[in-house]
Amino acid sequence: MRAHTAIAVPVSGTALLLIDVINDLAFEGSEALVAQAEPMALRLATLKRRASAAGIPTLDTLLEALRIRRVILTGIAGNICVLFTTNDAYMRDFKIFAPADCIVSNTPADNDHALRQLETVLKANITVSMRLVFRTAA
Repeated sequence: MRAHTAIAVPVSGTALLLIDVINDLAFEGSEALVAQAEPMALRLATLKRRASAAGIPTLDTLLEALRIRRVILTGIAGNICVLFTTNDAYMRDFKIFAPADCIVSNTPADNDHALRQLETVLKANITVSMRLVFRTAA
């Protein structure tokens, strides 16, 4: 994992997907992440019936309509729901960012395995959330 390099993420064309997260990001240290993500103010709540969020017709339609080409994937069940959603995003040719400190699984070993899969198989950019620096077009 590349945890020491800042990564510039363009705001335009990027979506933040919170997989199976039902809280309002009210955790210690969340203020900085939320403040950085604020330019991507569009929020969509949708229910999914399977392990992947990418197969939801309304989500697919919305991402296409907004010309989203990059996704930041975070959430619960890193080894299931986040992994499956990342797989679907990879198959749709999205550039994928997955902040390791914003993904959790049932066990640390499951989470470590999922993060390795995201990085090596699905080519996700794995870092920590504070290394993502959101930028707007000049």
